[in-house]
Amino acid sequence: MFLKLLKIENDKNVIREVLFHKGINLIVDETNTDNEQESGNNVGKTTAIRLIDFCLGGKGKNIYQDQEFKNKGNNVIENFLKNNNIIITLILKEDLDVENSREITIRRNFLTRKDKIQEINGEQFNDENFKIKLKELIFDSDKLKPTFRQLIAKNIRDEKNRLVNAVKVLHFNTTADEYEPLYLFWLGIDLDDADKKQRLLSQKKIEENLQKRLRKESNLSQIEQSLTVINRTISDLEITKENFNINENYDDDLSSLNSIKSQINKISTEISQLEIRKELIEESKDELEKEYSNIDVSQIQFLYKEAKILNPSIQKSFEETLNFHNSMLSEKINFITEELPVLNESIISKRRELQDLLINEEKFTTKLKKSGAVSELQTIITNLNVAYEKKGNLEELKRLWKNSMDKLDDISTQLSEIDKSITDKDDLIQERISEFNKYFSSISNKLYGEQFVMSSEKTEKGYELNITSISGNLGTGKKKGQIAAFDLAYIQFADSLDIEALHFIIHDQIETVHGNQILNLMTTIINEINCQYIAPVLRDKLPTDIDTSIYEVLKLSQESKLFKI
Repeated sequence: MFLKLLKIENDKNVIREVLFHKGINLIVDETNTDNEQESGNNVGKTTAIRLIDFCLGGKGKNIYQDQEFKNKGNNVIENFLKNNNIIITLILKEDLDVENSREITIRRNFLTRKDKIQEINGEQFNDENFKIKLKELIFDSDKLKPTFRQLIAKNIRDEKNRLVNAVKVLHFNTTADEYEPLYLFWLGIDLDDADKKQRLLSQKKIEENLQKRLRKESNLSQIEQSLTVINRTISDLEITKENFNINENYDDDLSSLNSIKSQINKISTEISQLEIRKELIEESKDELEKEYSNIDVSQIQFLYKEAKILNPSIQKSFEETLNFHNSMLSEKINFITEELPVLNESIISKRRELQDLLINEEKFTTKLKKSGAVSELQTIITNLNVAYEKKGNLEELKRLWKNSMDKLDDISTQLSEIDKSITDKDDLIQERISEFNKYFSSISNKLYGEQFVMSSEKTEKGYELNITSISGNLGTGKKKGQIAAFDLAYIQFADSLDIEALHFIIHDQIETVHGNQILNLMTTIINEINCQYIAPVLRDKLPTDIDTSIYEVLKLSQESKLFKI
């Protein structure tokens, strides 16, 4: 899919309409940076690419909100977008050279609830289904993992981690097991069990926490040895009880009492099981809630200002990172606590049942005492009850241990099978990486006279991808060139294997790439690839020895800003 059109409009008129073409697409800021009174930071060149990201499922707040300090949002832009019901339209086209090729028309606005517009080809979608539908249409995949936003992360490089990392394009807290399905998808291997593996890993964490809790009380060996002693005690007490001479009625009543006690033990065991499960969930919830980060951003404002001087490309705020972290924790809390209402109802029901049994137990105990049973027998019965209660608790702990161990064994078996199915594809994975490196090394060699190489590493948590340079560490400009080479090579690689992929690349801050490499990208490399390279750039950072007007799709300035306000 290629970018065909980006349109900014409201009910009254069209504010901007940008037509894209194959090859280089420049969003040019005409600001003269030699003039100290002018700056190229607020005409909207980066905002333009964020509007594209917004249409592709982004939240859109970065269009009007400061990335470092959330309380310093641009109220003028926010009010303009919302008060005027600004609608953003993005059209994707399968082939710009084929007039009748398939198109996807996306429309979004910045309003909420009943006024919210979020359409794909004229059909309205909620937030979740919107991205699922885009994944189906663009990547021909209906699996949950990797997500649509994960898949397009490398195509829109406007945030810090994507600007400095070729393959680590997701949030910095993303784990290796979450990266694995994304990397395999890039290589044209859509992992059937990616969703299942994520669920199993979550279940494994729960069982490991349960065992940690159980271990505080005792281990399985201690429980089994204690049960041996308790069973021996019960056996001795039962023999002693049988030696008593009791009347016929007492035997029947005692039998009924024992039956009730057995039921009491069973219900008590079930209540114990439910309460332990409830406590585990609540403890897990408490542990997650303790992880919420509530750092006062104002305390680190000075550090960020200092950092901005050293590295102006910083766009990601500490608060945003914390908010993302906290939202992920909220999802985990919702997942692990969804069982609590059912557990509470079960506990209440079991306690009512237990109360009824205790009343009957008291009734039969009183009756037996009145029948003239000797006090020694009552002592034996009391001791038996205590022993059976201890046995019930120990058996419940043993059951929890056994169940948890069995679950972990089952989870480990399933994870091993999934990992084996992935490992069995290792030859294919290496073959695909080799195919990718054919294009990657060629483009990087044209850019720098040096070959970059991508390789894989199989860890306990899954496959990881790494990029190395023969000459060692890269400077910022060269790193940007490496990323450009990676993204362009991926499009060639995907085309060679008919892998569904976006054919556009959006790179912010291209100014950090050396002029010779920019010139090489414009005049040679990109023209040889079936792609679009979209870059916002200052006019005075462009090469002066070629006519760049043929690449320009949008020109902005202090007099003609993106939203014309």
